[in-house]
Amino acid sequence: MINQDDEILGVDKNSGFALRVLVLSVPAGLIFLILGMFDLLSIPLALGCYMCILFFNTVFLLPMSAELQQIKKYIQNLSSGVSEEALLKNMTEKETRALTEAINSMHKFWGDKIEMLENRTLSDAAVLDTLPEPLLMVDKEGHIIGANRAVRQLFEVNLSNRDVFEIINEAGFKTSLQKVLSLESRREDMRLTLNSVKGKPKFYINMTTLPWFAKGEVVVVISFYDMKKMLQLEQMQQDFVANASHELRTPLSIISGFIETLQTTAKDDERAREKFLKVIGEQTAYMSALIEDLLSLSKIELTVDTPPEDKVNVNTIIREIKTAMALKMKESNLKLNTSLARLPHIVADEHQITQVLQNLIGNAVKYATPDTEISVTTQKAQSIPSHRFYEVAKGEAVEIAVTNIGVKVSEDELARLTERFYRLQEHKNKNIKGTGLGLSIASQIIKRHRGNMVITSVDGVTTFTVYLPVVWNA
Repeated sequence: MINQDDEILGVDKNSGFALRVLVLSVPAGLIFLILGMFDLLSIPLALGCYMCILFFNTVFLLPMSAELQQIKKYIQNLSSGVSEEALLKNMTEKETRALTEAINSMHKFWGDKIEMLENRTLSDAAVLDTLPEPLLMVDKEGHIIGANRAVRQLFEVNLSNRDVFEIINEAGFKTSLQKVLSLESRREDMRLTLNSVKGKPKFYINMTTLPWFAKGEVVVVISFYDMKKMLQLEQMQQDFVANASHELRTPLSIISGFIETLQTTAKDDERAREKFLKVIGEQTAYMSALIEDLLSLSKIELTVDTPPEDKVNVNTIIREIKTAMALKMKESNLKLNTSLARLPHIVADEHQITQVLQNLIGNAVKYATPDTEISVTTQKAQSIPSHRFYEVAKGEAVEIAVTNIGVKVSEDELARLTERFYRLQEHKNKNIKGTGLGLSIASQIIKRHRGNMVITSVDGVTTFTVYLPVVWNA
């Protein structure tokens, strides 16, 4: 910054202005000197003329030098981040004003470019931080240039400019990464257990070079994929196949055995034939229900992200189910009490909501102690309780509570009620038929509707409370 105390008439003392005036006046001075030497002009007149030239040169150069000083001051201010528009107004020379305005436009252009790049960098960093999988970016020397939030939380250390081999020193990693860094390979994949991290998590790691047109220090991107989730999914699939096979094998064995008996020893026994055919019919009906539930569950899982479109009256569905269950309740001497509040219509899949309520009320009737009461109540709810594994819908909801009196259910058993094929041991002991898929189907339908189901049980009084949003939203 130029100090005003170091200026004379707006020109910096150290600018060399006086020297420039003298240098510009040298040719005229030589002419007058030659004229004086040949007595063509008197010495006093020659000196006087030379002084006039010095004066006119000074007057001529002073505004230009002052303008240049203003430009210098303006550029210095711009470089320090200060913009003094008043300096532009003080400029009188057209050329210097145009030059300064051009400098100002260029400064604004590059300032906008820098701001845009900074915003893009921040935006890119924010996007990387939203990625659920850990991500590392390294340069050609193996130094960490970038790391998203997931990988920072994984290692719980400052990763900036650290050598990646200090952070991950497991066998095989260095060899694979060196291949990619040296361009011997464009991509390397490996499975790795991070022994240096708490819990020793297992990851599938992908190391990939950036394409040639990518500019910057980053050379390789290292992606981490948690194998725990993949292994859990594989285990779930294996368990599902094993459970489904087991559930189908039992009735098939019974049917096969009875058919063989009917074809041999009981071939002419009419009483045995009648008894065995009845069991075969029951087992066939069970297998049919199991297959239907499996197909229903698969269909629901395929539509879990599809928004429903029907306008559904929950109270009407409950009344229809109550009528349909009347005969079954009479057989067990059960009474179904309903307390239905005025509810708004909800945006839902009517068939699926009917399926949920049929499963819950049907289970309440099936597993209730004889000579007891079952209650179904509805009311409006201001919001849906949060779920551990997925995001529930925002806004108002309808609340449906189905309560019955039956066997005592422990906390551990409550947590497993919605698992596929899971059934309480007491229900198995009492030979109460069921596929073990009803509550799993209900929970998947409720998940699709972004609702929630809360299950409580105290001294045998079990309540299933379902929350469904009035308006579906993801």
